[in-house]
Amino acid sequence: MLVTAYVAFAFLLLICIGLEFSACRSKITGRSCSNPAFLRFQLDYYQVYFLALAADWLQGPYLYKLYQHYHFLEAQITIIYVCGFASSVLFGLVSSSLVDRLGRKKSCILFSLTYSICCLTKLSWDYFVLIVGRILGGLSTALLFSAFEAWYVHEHVERHDFPAEWIPATFSKAAFWNGIIAIGAGVVANVFAEWLGLGPVAPFMVSIPFLMLVGVLAMKNWDENYGKKRALSRTCTDALKCLLSDRRVLLLGTIQALFESVIYIFIFLWTPVLDPHNPPLGIVFSSFMAASMAGSSLYRVATSKKYHLQPMHILSLSVLMVFFSLFMLTFSTNPGQENPSESFLAFLLIELSCGLYFPSMGFLRQKVIPEKDQAGVMHWFRVPLNLLACLGLLILHDSDYKTGTRNMFTICSVMMVMALLAVVSLFTVVRNNAELRLPSPPGQSEVSSPEL
Repeated sequence: MLVTAYVAFAFLLLICIGLEFSACRSKITGRSCSNPAFLRFQLDYYQVYFLALAADWLQGPYLYKLYQHYHFLEAQITIIYVCGFASSVLFGLVSSSLVDRLGRKKSCILFSLTYSICCLTKLSWDYFVLIVGRILGGLSTALLFSAFEAWYVHEHVERHDFPAEWIPATFSKAAFWNGIIAIGAGVVANVFAEWLGLGPVAPFMVSIPFLMLVGVLAMKNWDENYGKKRALSRTCTDALKCLLSDRRVLLLGTIQALFESVIYIFIFLWTPVLDPHNPPLGIVFSSFMAASMAGSSLYRVATSKKYHLQPMHILSLSVLMVFFSLFMLTFSTNPGQENPSESFLAFLLIELSCGLYFPSMGFLRQKVIPEKDQAGVMHWFRVPLNLLACLGLLILHDSDYKTGTRNMFTICSVMMVMALLAVVSLFTVVRNNAELRLPSPPGQSEVSSPEL
């Protein structure tokens, strides 16, 4: 597995570079903004946000390994993860309202403090302390994915009065660098944990200086802003009405809950499946991130004017690929007949599918869900997502480890069949909806593609 991991990582990096070059050549968008004031503002945002992302990604490769290192049983580790998912449900529901009331800048500083405490708890061997740390991690993740983006959008439009059309350019560049940071974080975590022999707790300690810098730079360079105070109950009620009144929204939510809950279960299972064969976990993690980045680049190539595939087609492909990968895993994790290389390949295909899935789902959500209800609807989407992930892990908790892992992949395969059925239903509902198609390239007739 050692050689396989490094070869796969090098191969995926080459693929990423090739696909990214191809995606840049086929890009439809015009020249990027060269306004000096806007570029300075972007830099102020990026230097804080990228540090936050780096601190978050550094903790990914060795979390499960750390709990194993502390000699906790599989069932005990499962409970810690379930507590993390449960906290994500709770804090995800209130994070937007909390951020708007507390202030976006203060929320980013709070993120740096809570995540630093979360990392410090990893020094403890006490089970309760580690559970508290996992709960703090859920709060910090909720703040990471709400406070930073909300701060930027408000400053961009309200304080600096830049055109709203420039916002996607900022987030597109952030998404690209997020992939680069994730790949680099895996390598750095591997260096500290394995090459320097500092153990699985080392990446968490390396994260703390990054988090401290996030707080210091936000405090020094950012201005405070607040959101409109809106009752949480009103937000949730309006979003639920939107969810139940539009079948397209309900089907998208079903697909997201099934797909992403399977991904959460994968995040838990990849380490115990591969670790007995002694791979470099940081390099394996970086390979996963490179595969995901390759998928994102492939999406941009596929939807370019040269190929002009539709997001619905790519969403279907991503769900089908995950189903195929899980089907492979039901055989490669068969007790007594384990095949780690085949499992690793299946995991890489899952990550590649994620790179295709997220931009496709993002495009469809933006078109289907009204802007005023998007935050609330996303909260409702996350509730079944996290509950399904928790339920899956609890089923694993009550099973024998080796047969339980294989059975869990079988259950995930069934969930992906259900997701495929939801995709087919969505096809039938929106097949003649031109709003959910990318615009045709110049010179191509709009009626040349009557179906999605």
